[in-house]
Amino acid sequence: MMVLINSLMATLHHICAFTLTACLVYELIAFRKGLGVEEARRIQKVDGWYGISAGLLVVVGLLRVFFFEKGANYYGANPMFWIKMTLFVIVGLLSIYPTIRYIKWNSFLNENKAPEIAEQEFKNIRLLLVLEIVGLVLILFFAPAMARAIGMN
Repeated sequence: MMVLINSLMATLHHICAFTLTACLVYELIAFRKGLGVEEARRIQKVDGWYGISAGLLVVVGLLRVFFFEKGANYYGANPMFWIKMTLFVIVGLLSIYPTIRYIKWNSFLNENKAPEIAEQEFKNIRLLLVLEIVGLVLILFFAPAMARAIGMN
């Protein structure tokens, strides 16, 4: 029974991670100069799902660490786990500025106007989205290393 529950928790963890990744890729592809009202609203909605999936990913991940899988002692002693967690925090921090900017579009969108995006703001958001994706790719490298106890004595 525990093997089945562990598999279910791993599946939930992966669904959250894939949802987060899909949302971020969508934002990178959709975010451009000259956004229309509907596309700007879609980006806001997708960014909301990005946040929800990140929150669920943390909750399910913590449940896996403390109640399932290999246990807190394993993960706590695993340097790859801490690299992965550090990268996740960095990706989360990188996502704050774009989210704040998307929220500020509401003043335009409430009047059914497309958001005005200054050139520097556009460049900053694009860079942050790319850096978030780089962070996710690095997490995808360290996750299997963590699971295989690479770096542990």
